[in-house]
Amino acid sequence: MDNIWGFWWLIFPLSGIIGGWIKGAQKWDEKRRKDKLELARIQYGQAGQQAVPPPPPAAASPSTGEIDRLLAEHTETERRWLDYELDVAKLIDFPVMTDMREPVTVDFHRAKQEVDRLRPEDPTELRNPELLERYREAVREFTLTFEIAEREARRRRATDFSPEERQSLERAKKLLALAEDSAATQAERQSAYKRATRELQGLIVLPQPTTDALEQRIAGALGSAPRQPES
Repeated sequence: MDNIWGFWWLIFPLSGIIGGWIKGAQKWDEKRRKDKLELARIQYGQAGQQAVPPPPPAAASPSTGEIDRLLAEHTETERRWLDYELDVAKLIDFPVMTDMREPVTVDFHRAKQEVDRLRPEDPTELRNPELLERYREAVREFTLTFEIAEREARRRRATDFSPEERQSLERAKKLLALAEDSAATQAERQSAYKRATRELQGLIVLPQPTTDALEQRIAGALGSAPRQPES
């Protein structure tokens, strides 16, 4: 111990050296801390930028082509239905198409009412995405229910009727053909139309547009002006 205290004078020079080491270590540690912070800032900053998703693109306005396609599909399905509605002979062959006791027929007519309601007079209204989506769904339902009803009608034809009823339907078809035959006399056409109507009673209820179209075609032979369709 006495020997150690004999070198007390070395304390002052050593303290300066040790102090310099401590200060240098502190500066190095501070620099390292700042470098870590800067590196972390860069890394997390980039990660944050990558994590933020880009803003969603603005909803594209429905194209004219898409609107035209939907309107054309609606029109085409309507035309296919009119092939039945305006042709009495076809309705006699496929009575399911107008038999409102049939679920497939009810579904079709309900879909028709809805799509007709949603079709705007001005097609540019369908540039509204919400209105277009509702109309698109209505057109899809209209076309689908028509095809289901048509397949069922073609599958069953007049098989739900008894042999006697099917004979009445066949007579009605022939009589209606005579009523529309311009080569027949007026008396023959009038008689044929009345007899055909009687044959169909209790079997098939013709839609009003069907009757109106038929009477328009044979109005002269019926001896009176055709009835105007109800508004």
